[in-house]
Amino acid sequence: MDFRFTPEQESFRKEVRDFLESEMAKGIFKPRCDAWIIGHSPEFSRKIGEKGWIGMTWPKEYGGQGRSYLDRLVLTEELLRYGAPVAAHWFSDRQIGPSIITYGTEEQKKEFLPKIINGEIYFGLGMSEPEAGSDLAALNTRAVEDENGFVLNGQKVWTSGAHSFNYIYLVVRTDPDVPKHKGISEMIVDLNSPGISVNPLVDMTGGRHFNEVFFDNVRVPKTAIIGKRNEGWKQIVAQLDYERSGMERVMANYPLFEAILKYAKETKYKGQPLSKHPLIRQRLAQLTVEFEVGRLLIYKVAWVLSQKRIPNYEASLAKTFCTEFQQRLARTAMEILGPYSQLKPESERAALDGMAVHSFLITPGYTLQAGTSEVLRNILAMRGLGLPAA
Repeated sequence: MDFRFTPEQESFRKEVRDFLESEMAKGIFKPRCDAWIIGHSPEFSRKIGEKGWIGMTWPKEYGGQGRSYLDRLVLTEELLRYGAPVAAHWFSDRQIGPSIITYGTEEQKKEFLPKIINGEIYFGLGMSEPEAGSDLAALNTRAVEDENGFVLNGQKVWTSGAHSFNYIYLVVRTDPDVPKHKGISEMIVDLNSPGISVNPLVDMTGGRHFNEVFFDNVRVPKTAIIGKRNEGWKQIVAQLDYERSGMERVMANYPLFEAILKYAKETKYKGQPLSKHPLIRQRLAQLTVEFEVGRLLIYKVAWVLSQKRIPNYEASLAKTFCTEFQQRLARTAMEILGPYSQLKPESERAALDGMAVHSFLITPGYTLQAGTSEVLRNILAMRGLGLPAA
């Protein structure tokens, strides 16, 4: 693996940084943690789309640029570094578009891909259910076929952004009479369809980006199916590699990482900067090393994808390491800041805009979302080390 970026990639990085600096100077946004999932700004996403920065790895015939996964990673790294509000298009760009490209019909590609690229439509993910989280194949949401299409009934939970999105990429059971992995299909459903209700779920930070989505006799056409009916499990497994290995797994809280390093250098204790005290210096040095390791693990996944190979275990390795790093970052920031770290952003005395307490409260979910660390370690054992499943 070549660790150097090409001159073109370095030039592109500068272009992205200049754009983000300009947007910040105009007051369009300010850096925040988890902006990739809670920073919902359709206006900002449309600006990104106008620059050709959504779907940039996708085929040119559908409006993409056919650029490399490493080029895209340069972009996402800078968007996360600056804490830009990219939640509106993030899921569509990261995994919905690639799934449509791989499994969708020509009509579906022409209908959805250009609109995603232009920042016109936004997708949520309808996977988890109250009784189907890590064991996703245990899902119960049903799609029953009749002469006019499918009728949907069931519930999804932890659906990020469902209250703001146009469509949901839904995983449903289309055959209840076969083993649970074999009767699953994927489909695209308009969230404005009659019979769909969305209820917000408040997380520990007070945020409302999670939702419950209920389907009560929702009618969808047969053309809503993506890929082959009852073979959705194979598609889901491949799709999760995109979800698990994005740069957000290590940089979701980068604004806090950067801020705590600066705080330790500028804040003095007993006449010298906090960063000079051995215990704090060691903790920050360890975090810095871990951040760079995580970053390289994710770049390796992008390199694997550029070789047209599915990152079966590489994605699990990157996601496990990086999300646990972010939990350690949150704990370290809380310890360094002391009691003020517990104040939320609305408090005038909040340290670092309340980023530490937000991260501390939100990061426990990082090792649950997109596959628990326990499940991912099993994947590493079986696919990476060749160990037996039982």
